[in-house]
Amino acid sequence: QTHLTIFLKAKEMEGEGKKIIHLEVGEPDFAPPKSVEKSLLEVYNKGFGKYGPAKGLPEFTKSVANFCNENFHSTINSNNVLIVPGARFGVFLSISTLLNPGDEVIIIEPAWPAYRQCAINAGVKVRSIKTTLENNWEPNIEQIQGMINSNTKMIVLNYPNNPTGKILPKKLQDDIVEIARKNDLYILSDEIYSEYSFSNWESILSYGYKKSIVTQSFSKSYAMTGYRIGYVIADQVLIDKMASLQALAITNVSEPIQYVALQALNADISNNKKMVKSKIDLLVEKAKELGLQFVKPDGAMYIFAKIKDDFDSTQFVFDLLDDGVALAPGEGFGDYKNFVRITAIQDEKRLIEGLSLIKKRLDE
Repeated sequence: QTHLTIFLKAKEMEGEGKKIIHLEVGEPDFAPPKSVEKSLLEVYNKGFGKYGPAKGLPEFTKSVANFCNENFHSTINSNNVLIVPGARFGVFLSISTLLNPGDEVIIIEPAWPAYRQCAINAGVKVRSIKTTLENNWEPNIEQIQGMINSNTKMIVLNYPNNPTGKILPKKLQDDIVEIARKNDLYILSDEIYSEYSFSNWESILSYGYKKSIVTQSFSKSYAMTGYRIGYVIADQVLIDKMASLQALAITNVSEPIQYVALQALNADISNNKKMVKSKIDLLVEKAKELGLQFVKPDGAMYIFAKIKDDFDSTQFVFDLLDDGVALAPGEGFGDYKNFVRITAIQDEKRLIEGLSLIKKRLDE
C-alpha cells in the first residue's frame, strides 16, 4: 500500500461527502508564481499548441540549461535537456531506455515507490539498501560495494529524500559518486526537492560525471503539480535515447504548458522555501509531543516517523481515514511497516487538527 493508494481512497471518500485532511501527498498548498497566471492567458494568442520537438521547445531547453548552470554548478547546454511531463516520466524514461531485462539497479530505501515500480515494469531487478532511523538514514558504503556485480548498471539517489528529508553528508555523497565511476554505473538522481534544502546540498550535476541523469520538476518548488512538467539532465547520447521513447509514447510535451513553465522558471520562489520550512518546524514540534520517533529532516516536506516496534502502520492508516486524516503507510517506501510519512504541507490549523486526530487514534 502506497501513498497513492491512500490518496485515491481519500478522494473517493471525499466524493461521498467525507472531509479529509491530506497529510499523505506532497502537494504544496500555496499558489504557483503570478507569472503562471499571466502566461496561461498568453498561450492562445501567441500560437502555442502545435506539435513540437520531442526534446522540448528550444527556448525552454536553453533556459533550463542556463538555470542549471547558475544554480547547480553544472556546465551543460540545451542538448543535455529533455522536457518531460513530470519527473515521474523522467524516471520511467531513464530506467526504460538505459536498462535491459536482467540488469540490476540499486535503490537506497526508504525510497519513493516509483523507482522500484519503473524497474519492475522494465524487467530490471531491484537490489535494496535498507537504511535505518538509528543510523540517521545514511547508507553504508561497504554495503553498496557488496551489492555490485556484473549485472549492476544503475544506482538511484534521491536527496533531499522522500520520505525522510535526509541530505547526505558531502563526504558520503562523494564516495557514492566515486563508486559509480569506478564501476561504470549510471547515477539516477531525483532532485525535485532541492529547492527545499535546509542544510548543505549539492547536485550530482556538479560532479560532471558523464553517466549521471538528474530529474527535476516544477511540481514541488513552483507548486505546479497538476501541470505535469519537469525535465531531465544527462549526456546528449542518453537524452537522445530518452527523447526517442518519449516521441513514441506521447509525441511531445504540451506546448502551452512548456510556455507557462518557461515563464515561471526564473520567478522568485524564495518565499516558498520559507513557508515549507515553517510548516516542517511546526510538524516536527507537534510530532515530538506525540512521542513519534524520527530524524529531523534536512529538507523536502515530510517527516518519516516510527510509531513503535511491531506496529502495523498500514492498518493504522486505514483506520485514520475513517477519522478524516490521510497518511502514507511506511510499507510503500520499503520494509518500514511500523513507519508513516506525514506531509507538512497544510495550513497550520488543519495540520494541528490532523495531528490531534492522530494522537486520539494512538491513545486508543
